Amino acid sequence: MSEFRRGVRLGVDVGRARIGVARSDADGMLAVPVETVARNDGSIARIVEIAGEYSPIEIVVGLPLNMRGDDTPSTADAREFAALIAAALPETGVRLVDERLSTVSAHTALRQSGRSQKGSRGIVDQIAAVVFLQHAVDTEKSTGRAPGALLDEE
Repeated sequence: MSEFRRGVRLGVDVGRARIGVARSDADGMLAVPVETVARNDGSIARIVEIAGEYSPIEIVVGLPLNMRGDDTPSTADAREFAALIAAALPETGVRLVDERLSTVSAHTALRQSGRSQKGSRGIVDQIAAVVFLQHAVDTEKSTGRAPGALLDEE
């Protein structure tokens, strides 16, 4: 079993209207929300700026598969967006990880904290990114293997 790769990771939850961004600490103890980025022509530039602030060792993009593990139209969109990130940040690895149920988990957590679904629209994408990023980091720590697949290995 290999060692945990120390370093900050960014989690990116790609949506049609918004992109949730989260980050982990260098030791992989905790993933926290960073920002919700509007999905528009400036999205990639903003993610590059965020990456510049945190210097991540990799960017973890959520791959929205259906419950059987098959691709959906959103899966293709996430892969295309991940490729744009990889092109803009060639020195930073981009990893795709299964994000099934992360948005459901995020809505549940926000509801349990007393937030309405309408009132949490601006942060639910960040929380979804936190959910799958934390899972990815925990998986690597417990198995010694990086989760998901590097974009160029797909």
